[in-house]
Amino acid sequence: MNPDDKNYVRIKAFRAVDFPEECERFIEGHSRVLSSVGVEQVTSSSHEWKNNPASFVIICESPDGSKIYGGSRVHGLGGTQPLPIEEATVEMDGSVPRHIRKYAPQGTGELCGLWNSMEVAGLGIGAVYLIRCAIAICPAIGIGTLWALCSPFTTRIARNYSFIKYTDVGDEGKFYYPKIDLIATACLIQDTNSLEGGNPSETDVIFELRKNLTVVRYEENRGRKLEVDYQLDIDNLDPLVFEWNQN
Repeated sequence: MNPDDKNYVRIKAFRAVDFPEECERFIEGHSRVLSSVGVEQVTSSSHEWKNNPASFVIICESPDGSKIYGGSRVHGLGGTQPLPIEEATVEMDGSVPRHIRKYAPQGTGELCGLWNSMEVAGLGIGAVYLIRCAIAICPAIGIGTLWALCSPFTTRIARNYSFIKYTDVGDEGKFYYPKIDLIATACLIQDTNSLEGGNPSETDVIFELRKNLTVVRYEENRGRKLEVDYQLDIDNLDPLVFEWNQN
């Protein structure tokens, strides 16, 4: 297999604390993407997440693991830090932690740190595959409700995955983040198990992945074909790190 063949990729999920080298590669790639759009520091780039046992990383890489093409993270409420959406917005709206904890009994977490490199632009790595994988692993982790702080572009596509705008915080859900001339919108999946209201063309794929989190699938997005080696089973899961299991 040619490691430079971007039509064949591996997407794998793991606890951040178990794979520090992969976390550093994630940080390096994400930082390059943020710098390219003029953002030098955001809450999720503080990198404390790499030591958080409630933080899970998803990376897309070349078949031999030598190149990382993109990534995302899922944080469960608990561990060693608040959810990134809390850290990012609490100074703008102090009610955000209360709204998040309202959903804690169902198991709540956040999809964040989504990025992909220009090397795979147009393949849908960041906008499709990594979002699918993040949502696919939620039931295995115990996350029943999933937050995201979305850019305008991501907000538009988030509806396909059952995200709705959460208008009870900020300015009808909107915040100036990660800097004053950019806007992010708080979004929420109210039930990651049913994904009600999502686009069946996306949710059906997620349901199929949940049946077998380790599988090779031939995918197609907007006419671009991709062979994906999914390795989404997570080892060493400790349910007691989550806030909803600590009472």
